[in-house]
Amino acid sequence: MSEVYGTRRARLRDRCGSSGSAAALISRPANVRYLAGVAPQGAVLLLGRHEDLLVCAGPDDRPAEGGRPDENLRLHTLPHAGGDPAVAAAGLLAAQGGDSLAVEEHHLTVARHRALRSVAPRLRLTDLGGAVEQLRVVKDEEEISCLRVGAEIADQALGELLESILVGRTERHLALELERRLVDHGADGPAFPTSVATGPNSGRRGHRPTDRRVEEGDFLSVCLGATYRGYRCEIGRTFVIGTSPADWQIELYDLVFAAQRAGRESLAPGAAYRDVDRAARQILDSAGYAQGLPALTGHGVGLEIDEDPQLAPAAMGKLDACVPVTVEPGVHLPGRGGVRIDDTLVVRPEADGGPELLTITTKELLAL
Repeated sequence: MSEVYGTRRARLRDRCGSSGSAAALISRPANVRYLAGVAPQGAVLLLGRHEDLLVCAGPDDRPAEGGRPDENLRLHTLPHAGGDPAVAAAGLLAAQGGDSLAVEEHHLTVARHRALRSVAPRLRLTDLGGAVEQLRVVKDEEEISCLRVGAEIADQALGELLESILVGRTERHLALELERRLVDHGADGPAFPTSVATGPNSGRRGHRPTDRRVEEGDFLSVCLGATYRGYRCEIGRTFVIGTSPADWQIELYDLVFAAQRAGRESLAPGAAYRDVDRAARQILDSAGYAQGLPALTGHGVGLEIDEDPQLAPAAMGKLDACVPVTVEPGVHLPGRGGVRIDDTLVVRPEADGGPELLTITTKELLAL
């Protein structure tokens, strides 16, 4: 893996060089991990003129969520507690005679940016922008393998829950049980706070579980994800509790399922982000649900649960192969509930079988 991290840093260094900066300071934790293999609490990565340094706040810091550090990367630990690794890194570069430094302005606070200028006043600071995030969009097969294992864990946890008695249990209780099952099956932890929504809460994106109890006839929508070796996946399903679905539930479910399928089938290298969104959205629009639809149909996943690309109406750009994304349309009817169906897939060319579905729990409307 050291070669992988070294290659990633070399690609970033090429980008910095083309923009006139000989060094870069990476402070966003997910970006540090992508380039270094680990991201100890508060650590920064300095891509220097002569060597790269992982600058850590103290010897007791531990890598976040495990990780495998790059053996070829030198570790620099601050001698005193309370120091800022980013400021220390700027000072080290200035002492080496560096004259410019590209920083992640979207991650640095104003106070931290001023501190960098204070410790190295002759250092020209430029904005690195989202250069590392852009490199992270296309995943290698080892990254995809981590996502695949995470998806298997999430599928397993959800499948076990569906075999248990659900009526009378609270949303909060079910969410906690799902997160425990994720860890039991080998996840680092949940990829994000697990959402369990019943009855009038169902189908609501990002719903935080409450003490409402599951009742017969409810829609039950669940959205969860597992983190495995730092990589995060996502799955969402909707079910009916304890009885045959009502006609309106079947109609709404079939509509969202059709929208989700259209979005999945539109995933291909070269497809515009907004066209994927449109494929799913227009089905819901044409059925009269234009108002209240989520702002996007899906998004990238990886070291963070919400990465580029964004599959949204105004999104610019086109998909590449080996980009993992979610497709997650939904409809929520105030006071009644709704449906969300969410999968994690990897964009693949048609010659390789088309989009690879990582989350395989059935999308049939089950009565539990």
